[in-house]
Amino acid sequence: MYLLKTDSWYLERTVFLVAGFVVLLSLALAVFVNPWWMLLAAFAGVNLIVFAATGFCMMANMLKKFFGLQPRLGR
Repeated sequence: MYLLKTDSWYLERTVFLVAGFVVLLSLALAVFVNPWWMLLAAFAGVNLIVFAATGFCMMANMLKKFFGLQPRLGR
């Protein structure tokens, strides 16, 4: 079983937190406001795939620049 260390809020962990929040928010907005909000969840999913495939993530760049979060993995 793989368990992620939870001793701090490093960059990669925060990216997954933000992505999860965006997906849940999108789902709630799609149910209660307009189904077109599902596009926001699709956008988050595509960005997660791009991050996994290329290592580039706009959210990670913003979190590092504006909040100073440091990556736990490769630097």
